[in-house]
Amino acid sequence: MSVGELVDAYLALHARFRPVDATFMGLGGYDAQLPPAGAEALEQERRELRELLAEVEGYGGEPEGAGERLDLFLLGSQLRVWQREAAERPRQHNPAWYTGEAAFGIVSLLLPNERPTDPAAVLARLEALPGFLAAGTATLEGLNLPADWVERARKEADALTALLLRGLPQHPDLQHPNLQHPDGQDGWQGAATIAAKAVQAFAGALMPGTADPASGEAYLAFLMKEAHHLPYSPAEAEHLAEAGFEELRAELEELARRLDPHRSWREQLAALETQHPALAEVQATYEAWNDRALKAAEGLVTPASEYGLSFEYLPAWAREAAGALYFLFYRSPPAGHPGQGSVYWIFPPGADETAYLKSQNTPFIKAVHAVHHGSVGHHTQNARARGAESRLARIAATDCASGIAFLGAGTLVEGWACYAEDLLLETPGFYTEHEELLLKQFEMRNAACCLADIRLHTGRWTLEEMRAFYRDEVGFAPGRVWAETTRNSIYPATRLMYWLGTRTIRELRAELKMPPQAFHDRLLSYGSAPVAWIAAEMRRSLTPQGVS
Repeated sequence: MSVGELVDAYLALHARFRPVDATFMGLGGYDAQLPPAGAEALEQERRELRELLAEVEGYGGEPEGAGERLDLFLLGSQLRVWQREAAERPRQHNPAWYTGEAAFGIVSLLLPNERPTDPAAVLARLEALPGFLAAGTATLEGLNLPADWVERARKEADALTALLLRGLPQHPDLQHPNLQHPDGQDGWQGAATIAAKAVQAFAGALMPGTADPASGEAYLAFLMKEAHHLPYSPAEAEHLAEAGFEELRAELEELARRLDPHRSWREQLAALETQHPALAEVQATYEAWNDRALKAAEGLVTPASEYGLSFEYLPAWAREAAGALYFLFYRSPPAGHPGQGSVYWIFPPGADETAYLKSQNTPFIKAVHAVHHGSVGHHTQNARARGAESRLARIAATDCASGIAFLGAGTLVEGWACYAEDLLLETPGFYTEHEELLLKQFEMRNAACCLADIRLHTGRWTLEEMRAFYRDEVGFAPGRVWAETTRNSIYPATRLMYWLGTRTIRELRAELKMPPQAFHDRLLSYGSAPVAWIAAEMRRSLTPQGVS
């Protein structure tokens, strides 16, 4: 088979076994389906992975173009990662996989994009939920499950129940005339009520066990090499992260002393929370700083200013469920049909207006929402990925039910967004001095999380030791610690990609010595793939006369 045919075969396989991913990617024909579940489906998946991987590894020679080279690399990498996951840490053995797929099987069809809601697909997935979750109950029965994974699944089950019973009735498409349930009830609600009972039955059948959630050092090393293409062993990366954490903490403390010798860095950062807009100005503040970030990036990178970003409050139908689910501020629209722009959700205020406004402080809006996720961060990276020569690099960073579609895309995706925060330090006046302190804390936190990811999955730390580190040393908000660490335990080698990805981009820029805008535009032009692999392609493009 040609590279193009191999890509076609992979996408068909991915969509059949992960149809919710296919909806997020914009691959047509799978919106009415949920993933096949059960022992027979898992065995079928393993068999087809082996067969396709043999085809990919049997491909003769090396493609001439960077796009096909990257496609062939991503094919082999993703298939080997998926195959080993299916053998050692099958997602079907994680209770939160079932609740995540069930929830986002519905949510993925309701998010705004250039195509209208398909009512038949929504109804089909609602009706498929009881069977999918029953298969999950049968698969999980008798397994020794990590207790925190069970707790996460239960939280997600409650959120999904809220969506089905109280969220869907608020959706503007609820009364579509094509939505008629066979039991005679109108709209989605008949099927949703039945599905909600199945969700609660699934959650009620879950039995927390005592299993260690750590992947083990060998599995972590495999992901670092095969998915991320990193040149480090876990021990080497741990050493780098530990040194980076200590150095960044010292820099943070020194910067805080210089700014105000009478207050610690924690106190100074807490004071930033008082710098917030009035409640009526929150949305306008997001918009204004996004626009300012686009302007501040001039000469550093070509932002996706031609591709719209609309800041809107989270719709009423999603509000009760969003908190416990992987409901992101920003999701790039399906690459298969992206339309003309993205929607960026602003989470609305709750009962405590004071706490809400502290969380919506201007420095945080500026760095995290306007830069990291919006403007030149994820928004520009995703928009540029759609024009990549590699077909797989166009979709690899798709946010799906529980994370991005290809783990290997993470060092570029998160590495770039974190790098972009600091990139605008090169525009004088964009950040205040105290906002630079916030950026330094973000960088220290990423080094710390890289360290924790490695130490948890190599067995050096327990989950509770990781949590204590996040609370006491890193400065995570107490309410965030449990969710963050539980997610870390489920997905090894995901938290390390932020700091190591940023580090790799910085090293490559220093090595190639290209003009900033040329370097950054070239980096993003390859799409979503391991930064180390993109670096190899950029080096390959060098000629004796410079960069081609």
